[in-house]
Amino acid sequence: MTQQGTRQGPGLASQRTAPPTRRFASVVRAGSRVTPERARSHNRALVLQELYRSEGLSRADLARAVGLTRVTISDLVADLIADGLVIELGLRSDVRPGKPATLLDINRTGFAVVALDLSYDNLFRGVVTDLDGTVQHRDQTDVTGVTGDDAVAAVAALLDRLVARAAAPVLGVGVGSPGIVDDAGTVLSAPNLGWADVPLQALLAERTDLPVVVANDANAAALAERTFGGGQEDAVLIRVGRGVGSGLVIGGLLVRGAHSAAGELGHVVVGTDGGDVCACGKSGCLETWLAIPRLQARLEAAPDAEARRAALAAAGERLGISLAPVVGALNLGEVVLSGPLDLLDGSLLESAAETIRSRTMADAFGGPAVRMTTLGRDIVVLGAAVMVLTGQLGVF
Repeated sequence: MTQQGTRQGPGLASQRTAPPTRRFASVVRAGSRVTPERARSHNRALVLQELYRSEGLSRADLARAVGLTRVTISDLVADLIADGLVIELGLRSDVRPGKPATLLDINRTGFAVVALDLSYDNLFRGVVTDLDGTVQHRDQTDVTGVTGDDAVAAVAALLDRLVARAAAPVLGVGVGSPGIVDDAGTVLSAPNLGWADVPLQALLAERTDLPVVVANDANAAALAERTFGGGQEDAVLIRVGRGVGSGLVIGGLLVRGAHSAAGELGHVVVGTDGGDVCACGKSGCLETWLAIPRLQARLEAAPDAEARRAALAAAGERLGISLAPVVGALNLGEVVLSGPLDLLDGSLLESAAETIRSRTMADAFGGPAVRMTTLGRDIVVLGAAVMVLTGQLGVF
């Protein structure tokens, strides 16, 4: 995966090697004690990030780009080649005098990433990709009416099938789950799946003996939008599926909140006029207006096209009401919607945009852009793959 989009690479490597076992830190926190091992991990991540974004750099190019000596770069590159993470592409075609430089690249097809999206109302979806995010295999399982331990078992079975189909060593597993997910990958609350305090990350890691990262699906989608969809540095992404969640990006960084629940708008009551009973037990939550099963039920009950348009506009208005204070308080530049295009685009999107503009100081700065994502149905799995690449290699 690159910031410009996914790319087609050469065929998968035929020789299977063990994936690297070390996690590469992408940052060194200010004020922390920088040990030699920590500094080396940080420098490895810098080299991998530069190669991942650029493709085809020499050792001298890397030294200039990351600000390290050529001796240090040569040492790091030797280790990365030994780990199977970097490959030599051959000599650069160079008209300059002297010995042509050898070009290097990330071993983009030498490892696989498995990514799962648990946010759909009746499906769990998963993919196997290479390091560029090119999908090598897809799978899904019907989970209509499946909750609790049965839903956990469905995730595990889908993951088993995907890992078995990987044609290269699996670098790691990324999972986008609905609900509130803490830093340890425990799903603290996902009412629509009947989950409370489910240690999904630990369960899947123990089952597969692979690095696993589990995060909120909307947060994963926000990472994908920021990385691949041209998302602004101050934006909110609304993910609509079985439930409703959002990922909040401020200054280019994902906001998690004090209790890992930043952006959890789905169970915020919208208005004071009551409404349908939500899965969480309250009445009038945003999910009762916007979640796909609820929205589809309203559309099916509508007698004609005008009534269906009104139902979509009403859902968009409730979304705009919930977002206006957030947009105004944080001066967000963009609101991005992710979900079924046939339902969200059009009347619903237009109503949400108009409501936000009418309830904020849009005249002062033009108001936020309100648009659909261009990443389609793969937005969550792309974000889940980004989480693996960041956690294992320090690249994004």
